[in-house]
Amino acid sequence: MGFKWMMMLVLCVLIGGSMGAKPNKPIDVPFGRNYEPSWAFDHIKYLNGGSEIQLSLDNRTGTGFQSKGSYLFGHFAMHIKMVAGDSAGTVTAFYLSSQNSEHDEIDFEFLGNKTGEPYILQTNVYTGGKGDKEQRIYLWFDPTKDYHTYSVLWNLYQIVFFVDEYPIRVFKNNKNLGIKFPFDQPMKIYSSLWEADDWATRGGLEKIDWSNAPFVASYKGFHIDGCESSVNAKFCANQGKSWWDQKEFQDLDTTQWRLLRRVRDKYTIYNYCTDKKRFSTMPKECKRNRDVPRNS
Repeated sequence: MGFKWMMMLVLCVLIGGSMGAKPNKPIDVPFGRNYEPSWAFDHIKYLNGGSEIQLSLDNRTGTGFQSKGSYLFGHFAMHIKMVAGDSAGTVTAFYLSSQNSEHDEIDFEFLGNKTGEPYILQTNVYTGGKGDKEQRIYLWFDPTKDYHTYSVLWNLYQIVFFVDEYPIRVFKNNKNLGIKFPFDQPMKIYSSLWEADDWATRGGLEKIDWSNAPFVASYKGFHIDGCESSVNAKFCANQGKSWWDQKEFQDLDTTQWRLLRRVRDKYTIYNYCTDKKRFSTMPKECKRNRDVPRNS
């Protein structure tokens, strides 16, 4: 079966499936409502009154922005259109991170590729300053053609990564297994476009072709619905009172688990849970997160 044909078939199945407890639809707001530039201000372009922005990368610098507030749990979404054409060596990142050395972090990283090759989406979760939980998938669409929505649902029970409405990864709170989980460090939300040609494309074999610069990624939406905290806050004062904190969002339902399994089976190209060279013993959280093959 051809790869593109298979992707189209699976997408039809995904769209046809009925979803369970879906996150609330993101509320689109202007960039300045929730975010501010963080570096290389002259590489950010504002369009349509600030309802859309573009980040650019050239051989001098990339750029980025961050949320004005810090949040302890919530739902965070961004509509992004990735760098088009030959984007090898570039990384477009959308992530949450706390602000200390033993930081927590929740990552979307979009790894550019040579013209005609699919983008790779890498996700990762850091707890207490330690990551090493990478997963990589191919998307079932071309993320450079149109805007798509990338979002994180984070509560005391789970972290769920979504592409549009479809869950692509879940990281459960496995405190009973002794697994660290982000629960007491407020995070800011960040996005950036930067050069990483030492590792991003084929392990650094494909380098940036600067003749194609500037590389441009486009953003809109800028949705944040979270428990805003001071950087030092250890708990959410509104715990249990927000929609993303209710019982139906404490776990995926059967349909969502099925959709997630399909992503794992059809699109995954790397999963730390099955990397025996790095981990002689499977990390304890993998089976509960259903990140391992059925026969494992």
